[in-house]
Amino acid sequence: MSVPPSRSTLTELAAAYRISTQFWGYDGIQRDISDDVLIRVLKAMGVDASTEETASMAILERDLEEWRSVLPASVVHRQNKEGIVRVHVPSGEHVTLVVLLEEGGEWPLGQTEDWAPDREIDGQPTGQASFRLPGDIPLGYHMLHAVLEDGLEAGCPFIMTPDRLDEPKLETTRAWGVAAQLYSVRSSRSWGIGDFSDLADLVAIFGREGADFFQVNPLHAGEPVGHMTPSPYLPVSRRFINPIYIRPEAILEAAYLTGPQRSLIDWGGEEQRAASLRNEHIDRDEVWRTKREALEVIFAAPRSFARQAALDRYISEEGEGLKNFALWCALWEKYPDGFPENLSSADSIYVARERRELKERIKFWAWLQWVADEQLQRAQKTAVAVGMNIGVCTDLAVGVHPLGADVWSDPEAFARGVTVGAPADMYNQHGQDWSQPPWRPDTLAKSGYKPLRDTIRTVLRHAGMLRVDHIAGFFRLWWIPDGSTASEGTYVNYDHEAMIGILLLEAHRAGAILVGEDLGTVEPWVRDYLKARGIYGTSVFWFEKDSDGKPLRPEHYRPEVLASVETHDLPPAAGYIAGEHVDLRDRLGLLTQPVGEVRADAERELADTVDRLREYGLLGEEPTEREIVEALHAYIARTPSTFLSVSLVDAVGERRVQNQPGTDQEYPNWRIPLADGTEEVLLVGDIPEHGRVTSLLETFRSALGADNRLL
Repeated sequence: MSVPPSRSTLTELAAAYRISTQFWGYDGIQRDISDDVLIRVLKAMGVDASTEETASMAILERDLEEWRSVLPASVVHRQNKEGIVRVHVPSGEHVTLVVLLEEGGEWPLGQTEDWAPDREIDGQPTGQASFRLPGDIPLGYHMLHAVLEDGLEAGCPFIMTPDRLDEPKLETTRAWGVAAQLYSVRSSRSWGIGDFSDLADLVAIFGREGADFFQVNPLHAGEPVGHMTPSPYLPVSRRFINPIYIRPEAILEAAYLTGPQRSLIDWGGEEQRAASLRNEHIDRDEVWRTKREALEVIFAAPRSFARQAALDRYISEEGEGLKNFALWCALWEKYPDGFPENLSSADSIYVARERRELKERIKFWAWLQWVADEQLQRAQKTAVAVGMNIGVCTDLAVGVHPLGADVWSDPEAFARGVTVGAPADMYNQHGQDWSQPPWRPDTLAKSGYKPLRDTIRTVLRHAGMLRVDHIAGFFRLWWIPDGSTASEGTYVNYDHEAMIGILLLEAHRAGAILVGEDLGTVEPWVRDYLKARGIYGTSVFWFEKDSDGKPLRPEHYRPEVLASVETHDLPPAAGYIAGEHVDLRDRLGLLTQPVGEVRADAERELADTVDRLREYGLLGEEPTEREIVEALHAYIARTPSTFLSVSLVDAVGERRVQNQPGTDQEYPNWRIPLADGTEEVLLVGDIPEHGRVTSLLETFRSALGADNRLL
């Protein structure tokens, strides 16, 4: 009869796979993880811990794993540090080890003392040799190459990463920018949704007024046909771009269409352009349906030799990743009710036939990525041309859709039977389940962290700054077994040295700045680690409190952060002042306390805020809503924070939140168009002359000590 594993055996096995068996809750109470959760999380890693026998065997196998291979799965090292790499060979056999450099050439490694005793591994006496890793190997993606005296060779990825990112090259000691949800900011030429041409105009508007960056939501790819998930934080791929942001008329070939073809484009966009003028929820499905029809017409138009060469070069450079993504899009289009079982992943033998049959559709979906990449590049070039020191600040989501292209293309990289989320905190007392499969730490290492490398490199290609959502996920993620509540999970720890190192290497190559969203439950040492490696943190006014629960004084803010008044998960400042965050949660049934208590707490928080603003001479008696909003931004301008962000919704007086955590269908998350306090739609062309925008920027720049030019 099978015997369940003992707690001690489970604890030892979990430790071998860096799975937490306890954690500290937001309330300061340490909680034990149940045996059932540990067994199911181990199963998601491919480990059978269902009985005492299988769990004990798994411990032994884990112990032997390193000794069964000549080289580790991969090695990530960093500059200015000394390290060791251990090699396992038949006892007494001589081995040499060199680094095969990415740009060509070799870097021999010297052996150092290793007194580890030989071990019997699968009947073979095996020894361990250690080699010294110096800190001056060139940065890059190299290979370790081992040669044994009997001629046997072995290799593994070797990645040399920066010790820390260089300080950003700014003309001043601090930089400021504007943050917006790109889809919400439309113009009279938009097809019902903000696009890359609008982004180019926005960076031009704010860049000429001294802003150094323009911060946007994740631009990751969404579903190619059918219903498109509104949340930019639940993409089908983090590596590729959502073509819904393309402006069809801005494609070069559109200028050479015939009269009838041009009419099709104009007619197709007429209703969507009209929708941009209305304060109605953004309908991505309808926008993308009409825009896709127009893009089909432009795709069919002839391209010049030079344009075709540019497209061919892009497809070649993006390689297998783009080909698989485009194939996945074509399959999603062909099988709208779900892929057949034999096409469930890219490595299926049946996929090759589909690749041949869908060749033309694959070309279309690859072409869309090229066009989107080109238009995003144009926006970044515009930002630099108008004098922005940084330009576009893009966003990296935590994960991807479980049925998306990234999972389909590389299923071995993801754990099965679990999703990612967060345990309970003061804002979400039931915890959160983000419905996203996590990367497996072991398969990431075996691939040389290729999924991470490819994603970061592409996201940074046309950006001067990257905000990494929930950067604590590079250290540990809360895994939730399927069918469990969000609170019934555990933390799985990742090799943060490797993952942060690769993040730094890609940012170094792109010349970009990194900002980690380190809000919520983040271990203090993590913030210190990120700071030491040149990654900026995040400070939000409403979350920054002193020991008495009052607003943190500006001089006590961390310098190495991007500071703002709020985030996209909070109401704009005007809505906060009006108490709409309480009213909304009450209407949606999200409160865990009596509404009267919550409202009293909110009023007390606002009163404390007003008192603090008055203390710094930023408010008079009986201030208006606009004056409080402006004072809040003048307050963060007084902090020593290196980067400061002004929210566009604050600047125009919008009250509605873009996303209400804890809801799905109950609230139109990620579908709110930009409007001002009178609920009038605000277009890109209205921004330069908008009274609240000019007033807030004047106040903000004055607090920064900048000039007082108006828009």
